[in-house]
Amino acid sequence: MRIRAVSLDLDDTLWPIEPAIVAAEQALDDWLRTHHAPVAAAWPIAALRELRERVSDEHPHLAHDYTAQRLITLERAFAACGIGDEHVADAYEVYFAARNRVDCYADALPALQSIGARLPLASISHGNADLARIGLRAHFRACISARECGTAKPAAAIFHAACDALGLAPGDVLHVGDDPWLDVAGAQAAGLRTAWLNRGGGPWPEHAALAGVRPDLELRDLGELARWIEARAHEGG
Repeated sequence: MRIRAVSLDLDDTLWPIEPAIVAAEQALDDWLRTHHAPVAAAWPIAALRELRERVSDEHPHLAHDYTAQRLITLERAFAACGIGDEHVADAYEVYFAARNRVDCYADALPALQSIGARLPLASISHGNADLARIGLRAHFRACISARECGTAKPAAAIFHAACDALGLAPGDVLHVGDDPWLDVAGAQAAGLRTAWLNRGGGPWPEHAALAGVRPDLELRDLGELARWIEARAHEGG
C-alpha cells in the first residue's frame, strides 16, 4: 500500500463528540436562562433537541449542513416566543464555542505530530468542528467540511475534494475514521485506501461485510497508525 497522505475524520476519531454536544447544549441553555428566560422555559434542552431533529427531517437538502439546521432551530425557538431573529447569531455563537471545546483522545495530538512530520494531513468532517478554534488547524494541509463541500460522507465528492486539495490521486490517500459506512465504505468507493479506527474493539459490522466492504487496516488508536506509518517509512514503503 503506497500512501502519500492521510485524511482523518474528526468527531469520534480525534475526540469523543457526545460530551462536547452535551456541554454545548448546556451552555446554550444557561445563556438562554440568563438572557431570554421565556425561551429557555419554553425550550428546555430536550425540547430544543427534538425541534432540531424535526428541522433536520423537514430540510433533507441541509443534511450536510449542521450549522444551517441549528440556526433554523434557534430561529423557530425564538419565533415561538414572539421574538425575532436578532438574537439567533449570539445564541449560536454560545453553542458553537462550547461545541468546539473538545477533549482530544490521549493518542490524538502525539499521532498528529508524528504523522504530520512524515505525510500531509487533511480532515474530512461530516460535522461542523472548527479546527482553528480547537487549536489543531496547523497540523492539517487541508480541511474539508460537508457544509463547505455541499455534500456529506459517504458521497465520493467530499473525499475527492480532499484529494484535490492535497494534489493527489485517491489511491495515494489513506482515509481514517470510526464509522464503517461513512468513513470506510465511502472512502473505499471513492478510490481511497481505508483504515477503520475501532477504539471499542468490536467486530466489523455484518452488514458492511455482506456488502463487500472491508478496511485495508484496522486500528485501536491513532498511535497505532503513527507507528505503522513510521515503520513503512523506515522500510521505504
